[in-house]
Amino acid sequence: MIIELLAAAAGDNEMKNQFGFWEAMNQGGAIAWSIFGVLVIMSVGSFYILITKLLEQNKIMRQYKDVRASFWRAGSLREGANKLEKNSAWRQLVDDALKAEDEHGKMTDSLEAHDWMVGSLTRSEASINAKLAGGLPFLATTGATAPFVGLLGTVIGIYRALINIGLAGSASIDKVAGPVGEALIMTAIGLLVAVPAVLAYNWLQSRNKRIASMLHGFSTDLLANINSKGAVRPAVMTKTSTQQAGKAASTAPAAKPAAAVPPKKA
Repeated sequence: MIIELLAAAAGDNEMKNQFGFWEAMNQGGAIAWSIFGVLVIMSVGSFYILITKLLEQNKIMRQYKDVRASFWRAGSLREGANKLEKNSAWRQLVDDALKAEDEHGKMTDSLEAHDWMVGSLTRSEASINAKLAGGLPFLATTGATAPFVGLLGTVIGIYRALINIGLAGSASIDKVAGPVGEALIMTAIGLLVAVPAVLAYNWLQSRNKRIASMLHGFSTDLLANINSKGAVRPAVMTKTSTQQAGKAASTAPAAKPAAAVPPKKA
């Protein structure tokens, strides 16, 4: 009795192994493994871009807090530039602004000189935004094409299942389970690769827009400071000053209502 039970269990294990993931892929042959390899490369590339771009964005946002807190406290732009991290986006904008200021005086027409300075800062912003956007086209391409790559594996698996049915003359489960399992696996993997890539692309793109807005505001402040010879400086709002402002607003006495004026007697 025990021997019969062990033999039945061994038969069940062999049946399960026959229709497992690796068995289905092996039945698909080189084409199935090639499609699976392409999807794996897409997935690994998507997560690599997501992690690296997220770290890059977090670094720029963290540096922006330091810019707002300490940069405008310096006596001049050159002093403030020395307080910023080298090879940072904010340092690049300041260096480009100072270079534009040095070249500004060489132009005879003040209007053209102003437009040239604005153009210089705009080009600097564009180069930073282009660097931040690097890798996002790969995410968009992965999100758009991964389901179709998986669909290619699905079509090939169904085609193999139909061939097995034609050769066997009957649609027995042992003839179609492998190819159909391969087809379903390819469909699932294609979706698992595409969905995270699309989500990562949209999330990183929205964060890039926030950073672009920060860069444009900082560039505008630099331009105003240069054109006013240092007279125009944005207000530096620290955490302490913000709390004090809120406390002053909450403790301010409420305005008294105006006294009612009695009507005049006729």
